Amino acid sequence: MKNYTITVNGTAYDVTVEENAAGAAPAVPVKRAAAPAAQAPKAAPAPAAAAPAAAGAQGGIKIEAGAAGKVFKIEAPVGTAVKKGDPVVIVEAMKMEIPMVAPQDGTVASIDCTVGDAVEAGTVLATLN
Repeated sequence: MKNYTITVNGTAYDVTVEENAAGAAPAVPVKRAAAPAAQAPKAAPAPAAAAPAAAGAQGGIKIEAGAAGKVFKIEAPVGTAVKKGDPVVIVEAMKMEIPMVAPQDGTVASIDCTVGDAVEAGTVLATLN
């Protein structure tokens, strides 16, 4: 049996490791040591209630987030004519600005996010007609 102190995100844990017959070593937490003041977990951001859209209009062509991140900028507001490849929404992920572009020519029918929204990959950000 061996004792270790492991620090995870600034919290120290004392653990005892016991080797079983098969040679694998399962870790068993024993007690918490030198833990900083407990912090409440961060609440997930509330979903956008009514994102700006053209009077409820929804286009048939979806522009989805390609990666999880935060909406950094809206490049093409509702009613803007865009060509294939034009940026519509910019998502910031891992300190990079990633443009979500129009998959084909069209007009922006709705913007389904706001600047600062946290989005997951595959989230619909905007639609085109």
